[in-house]
Amino acid sequence: MSNFFFETTGGRVILTFAEALALLVPLLIMVAYLTYAERKVLAAIQLRRGPNVVGPFGLLQPFADAIKMLMKETVIPSGSNRLLFLLAPMLTFGLAMVAWAVIPVNEGWAIADINVGILYLFAISSLGVYGVIIAGWASNSKYAFLGALRSAAQMVSYEVSMGFVIVSVLLCVGSLNLTDIVLAQQTIWFCIPLFPMFIVFFISTLAETNRSPFDLPEGESEIVAGFFVEYSSLSFGLFFLGEYANMILMSGLTTILFLGGWLAPFGVVPFTWIPGPIWFILKVCLCLFVFIWVRGTFPRYRYDQLMRLGWKVFLPLSLAWLVITAGALMLFGWLPHAPA
Repeated sequence: MSNFFFETTGGRVILTFAEALALLVPLLIMVAYLTYAERKVLAAIQLRRGPNVVGPFGLLQPFADAIKMLMKETVIPSGSNRLLFLLAPMLTFGLAMVAWAVIPVNEGWAIADINVGILYLFAISSLGVYGVIIAGWASNSKYAFLGALRSAAQMVSYEVSMGFVIVSVLLCVGSLNLTDIVLAQQTIWFCIPLFPMFIVFFISTLAETNRSPFDLPEGESEIVAGFFVEYSSLSFGLFFLGEYANMILMSGLTTILFLGGWLAPFGVVPFTWIPGPIWFILKVCLCLFVFIWVRGTFPRYRYDQLMRLGWKVFLPLSLAWLVITAGALMLFGWLPHAPA
């Protein structure tokens, strides 16, 4: 009996490990080529050519950048807390990877298809602020600490409105399971009836990932790169990878909550012939393109403008829409239920 238990447990561990590799390896490759795509799109916006030397069309540029980063010296400031200084980038990158455990790329294609998947994602994204705060404090630098304080205030502020937006979606579904949220959009994607919340959520993801025009923690002109100013080599690379992995994660979450996940648009027959994972990847790529497009288009906000937008615009709007959604569901008898 015990041998059977251990064999079964060992098999499950190996299977889970294989599933994690099957998800993380393509994700890391996607992170690498997201940097390439960003440089190409920004180059097109600014009428430049972008990376075009290393490999055909510059396609090997991400690997050249990775090799260069690995060969740099890791410099640890003399007055820093060495343990926390090295732990912070690992924490940031690790959380960005762990969050993908509950993301379904297709029906049944999730490492852990748990019933409270959306709460798990919200908890993981909330923990991301710890990596930033630890990095700023452990660096023993005024600029790094100021950048960390900025980032913490920014991430916490926009998480509140994101939470209300997510609750509005959950009211329409009646389930915390991410697969159920996608299946509830078979008739109509939530980006149409909840369009204001879709816009609020996407702008909040820009602020949550410290992307332009909300890249206040990294303000080069005033705090010289913010909380990771003292980082170099692989430790800087982990922060860099963590930021881009969070961009992909937030794009995936936007796809699941508002763009129908892996479902084909409008259920049109020619579209349904394309496999679900392809639709999911295409929608994520569309969201990532908008991330990059916004960076090349909008100037950076002032810090007071950032906070005013979060607390005086998005918070009242998301709370009011939550009340309106709940009232409409009660009034018209659209009782939410999880898909069978």
